[in-house]
Amino acid sequence: MSTALKEICDQVKAEGAFLEGLRAEIGRTIIGQKEMVDQLLTGLLANGHILLEGVPGLAKTLAVRTLAAALRTSFQRIQFTPDLLPADLIGTQVYNPKDATFAVHKGPIFANVILADEINRAPAKVQSALLEAMQERQVTIGGETFSLPCPFLVLATQNPIEQEGTYPLPEAQVDRFLFKLQIGYPSRDEERRILDANAVTNRVFDVRPVADPENVLRARTVVDQIYVDDKVKEYILDIVTATRDPAAFKLDLAGLVRYGASPRATIGLTIAARARAFLNGRGYVTPQDVKIIAPDVLRHRIIVSYEAEAEEMTSDDIIRKILSELPVP
Repeated sequence: MSTALKEICDQVKAEGAFLEGLRAEIGRTIIGQKEMVDQLLTGLLANGHILLEGVPGLAKTLAVRTLAAALRTSFQRIQFTPDLLPADLIGTQVYNPKDATFAVHKGPIFANVILADEINRAPAKVQSALLEAMQERQVTIGGETFSLPCPFLVLATQNPIEQEGTYPLPEAQVDRFLFKLQIGYPSRDEERRILDANAVTNRVFDVRPVADPENVLRARTVVDQIYVDDKVKEYILDIVTATRDPAAFKLDLAGLVRYGASPRATIGLTIAARARAFLNGRGYVTPQDVKIIAPDVLRHRIIVSYEAEAEEMTSDDIIRKILSELPVP
């Protein structure tokens, strides 16, 4: 191991020490769902927003609330509804008749961790306001621009079952999410532990803050330094390019992909792989980091064709085939 790489590994161990306590504290409240928790932490380290999809009752909201409390950050839960207005999200100007002036009243978006609950229930104007906040880390109120706090993380949930009264998220907004996580049911043993811990009439939310935003910001500076070998970079490029032109890689996916992943996916996959390596205490990215993270980075960025839908193939099936057949460095 070179001296430079050893120094990065030492920095990862030093600045990532808070993660063990953070995982343990979250684990006191969230039973099971280890992969969801790891991906939430990965998104936090990678400075990327996360879309969580799953049926109600799988602890999505509780996981986000627990993460914010354990990090000693400000937290806002916004329930998205069809009658929500942009001003309800970002804030507005309030007229003061006493001195005939307007004062800015900031909305709930001005927090470190935002839980956008049932995001697909909000109309287009609200989606547009949230899009600026997610991409630019700033909002505009009455012609004046305000920076959002740092770190700033949007974790949005949507219910894949109930579609009545929903507005499909525009592709431009979906692409702003680093991850789209599909949350599944816990195992039987995990559900028994959930039952024993929570089957009471008076549940108490007791989460101790074990880290702070400064820990996250220092960790991100180390994430940016994590080593990615040229062969791993080429592997990332191969994966993303294969979603656009599978025939170039001799993949039997002809006519199944309408639109592949954009260069934003390439960037996001690299950053997320670095964050995953940091989470695992390493100063370098392995191909396995890329393979683990790829489905969550790509599933919402690949649009399958009508032919694929007719064959009941999803973007996850496309990704699985690409990862299984592309040569790994």
